[in-house]
Amino acid sequence: MIIIPENEMQITFARSGGKGGQNVNKVETKAILKWDLYNSHALNSEQKYILLHKLGGKITEKGELVLYAQSERSQAQNKETVINKLYWLINKTLTPQIKRIPTKPTIGSKEKRIKMKKRVSEKKKLRKIHENY
Repeated sequence: MIIIPENEMQITFARSGGKGGQNVNKVETKAILKWDLYNSHALNSEQKYILLHKLGGKITEKGELVLYAQSERSQAQNKETVINKLYWLINKTLTPQIKRIPTKPTIGSKEKRIKMKKRVSEKKKLRKIHENY
């Protein structure tokens, strides 16, 4: 698991939508996290390359990954949420995907499928016989 030091993250707050009633108009609870991917010391160049290619749409031209959280009513909870979101996104992206090896159906499964098809066919034949009477 990769952990980014907090001194590499820039967290600002803004007014948010969502829960809070009239409090939403007064208090800045939306947490906006900016993390400079290019200048990060927590990752090596290979990991940065992977993140740049897989998260290209979420990274700005300056090389900053921008995330935000506004679901909670307090700054502290939204700050914690956005940091967890960053860790989850980085670790999910850097986890190598296991390539599926295609397999062929077994002899037993083929036989079972054919038996089921015959059973359904017989059932339909019996329905036709009963309709004619």
